[in-house]
Amino acid sequence: MTTVETDVFQTLESEVRSYSRGWPTVFESASGSWLRSEDGKEYLDFFAGAGALNYGHNNPILKSALIDYIASDGITHGLDMQTVAKRQLLETFESKILAPRGLDYKVQFPGPTGTNSVESALKLARKVTGRSSIINFTNAFHGMTLGALSVTGNSMKRAGAGVPLVHATPMPFDNYFDGVTEDFHWFSRVLDDSGSGLNRPAAVIVETVQGEGGVNVARPEWLKALATLCSEREILLIVDDVQMGCGRTGPFFSFEIAGITPDIVTLSKSIGGYGLPMALTLFKRELDVWSPGEHNGTFRGNNPAFVTANAALDHYWSDEALSEATIAKGARIADAFTDLSNTFEGQVSTRGRGLVQGLVFADPDKASKVCGIAFDQGLLAETSGPSDEVVKLLPPLTITEDELDHGLRILADATHSVCS
Repeated sequence: MTTVETDVFQTLESEVRSYSRGWPTVFESASGSWLRSEDGKEYLDFFAGAGALNYGHNNPILKSALIDYIASDGITHGLDMQTVAKRQLLETFESKILAPRGLDYKVQFPGPTGTNSVESALKLARKVTGRSSIINFTNAFHGMTLGALSVTGNSMKRAGAGVPLVHATPMPFDNYFDGVTEDFHWFSRVLDDSGSGLNRPAAVIVETVQGEGGVNVARPEWLKALATLCSEREILLIVDDVQMGCGRTGPFFSFEIAGITPDIVTLSKSIGGYGLPMALTLFKRELDVWSPGEHNGTFRGNNPAFVTANAALDHYWSDEALSEATIAKGARIADAFTDLSNTFEGQVSTRGRGLVQGLVFADPDKASKVCGIAFDQGLLAETSGPSDEVVKLLPPLTITEDELDHGLRILADATHSVCS
């Protein structure tokens, strides 16, 4: 075994680094659902680049398309110029994703990250409506730039802004009061009450499953009621599908389960397929009121990402096989986590949808300890939630059942070690 050299990271890299603290090794290569460190140890990945690697590491189908494109001197940097790669992506996205779902969305390339997509969505909503305020939800996470931070709930992340975050009002997410209070009707009431002090907002932004917030799952009926409320009051509905889209919960869009059509949808992370930076903002055709160049970005035309995105959509979204497998694998995790919840009743509970699943610990310190033990045993899993009380699983959608069972055994052993 070789010695892992980390001095340069400690000396030169900013203290802002986070994942490397919980996973103190140097990764060298990756394939499928596995990473290998510099010293030769293999790690099963239940993290998938925070949801950016739904199709696994170095997926051979996507890699082949990328290598062929680079070898042919295809356009790399294209701003918003028209390229062959962009045309192919748009045609495939229309035929494989939008048309089968009856969605008549325009497609904007806002910049390469999820927060870019959220910023463009907020700006567009304000431009369309002429209103400034946005409704967001408790424990939401939408990105780290100022607009996205203003609609984010986490106090530590908000504090990093260094300036007041204004023009956003938080409302209770589904089941925020554990069913004791019907939180959704409270939201409806303050919107309609002229004495509430709440001006009519431009938009509501929501995640159907709050990943960073602790794997909080909105019920389909709650989402449907939210969409109805917005429609009746001429408020735009933005669904942030940056992490939960591209099949993470089963269907391509996480909101499909509720039978709703958001006005605006944000996509990033796995839309690029291969882990290459890329984002899309989708919106109803009548909302396309942008002036040329009114929202732009130097790297919004990342053509290699268009190539891998096109390959992913063409290969994995021509039928329902991936969706069905994702739902089945999610049920497999839920069963394993339910067993742990029953064994350690009062200490552990579970929630999730598809292949985003959370093991919730009454004592937040135990979640971190479980992830630490799992890392030592060759498994990458992160914590989430306001107190990092949730062990959050985001394995690649392409993970095999044997790999999934292997990782679940490691988590079960770690939980027994911490909770017994």
